[in-house]
Amino acid sequence: MKINHLAKEKSILNKFLAEIRNVHVQKDSMRFRRNIERIGEILGYELSKNLSFENKVIETPLGIKDTELPVNDVILCSILRAGLPLHNGLLNYFDDAENAFISAYRHHPNNDEEFEIVVEYFASPSIDGKTLLLVDPMLATGRSLVAVYDAIKKYGTPKEIKIVSVIGSTEGVEYITKFFPENTDLWIADIDNKLSDKGYIVPGLGDAGDLAFGTKM
Repeated sequence: MKINHLAKEKSILNKFLAEIRNVHVQKDSMRFRRNIERIGEILGYELSKNLSFENKVIETPLGIKDTELPVNDVILCSILRAGLPLHNGLLNYFDDAENAFISAYRHHPNNDEEFEIVVEYFASPSIDGKTLLLVDPMLATGRSLVAVYDAIKKYGTPKEIKIVSVIGSTEGVEYITKFFPENTDLWIADIDNKLSDKGYIVPGLGDAGDLAFGTKM
């Protein structure tokens, strides 16, 4: 798996990352969602450079122009609910992509720190032979992504997979490399070194779903 860690290079991305992490700025849920969306746009732009392109002839009012255009059949598949703002950012750039949605959440059967990942819902067009963008803003333990992939692969085999995340942990990134096929790339804004005892990214930013949409029951 090729890991593309964008925050290693200085860019405006760092401003958006700083704001979603900042305990004061992130209280503005509308700004939080918009910053996640903008990060999605940046990630989408960068990963687009690795797509397949073909020359197309474009007719203008005054002549013709040869242009290299992407030709991948792209499917955006986001993990509900936290993935929605990131999904929107990618959709702003891949506006002709097909869309899929899948639910995944942590279930604590014994009301302690141990948890299992529950996947209950999946709606998608055919993924066979297509470029699958698997969207999850927080790559903590990596178990959610693996559970989602196990559920999705029952419905077909994509040509390639590009995982798109905002913040991950070193441990989570290492974990998913063991379960995804070789034709998988990770596009991630930033990677933190630690996980808490409860499996949350440190320093991270908190719960992305709650910050974007409000505290859940």
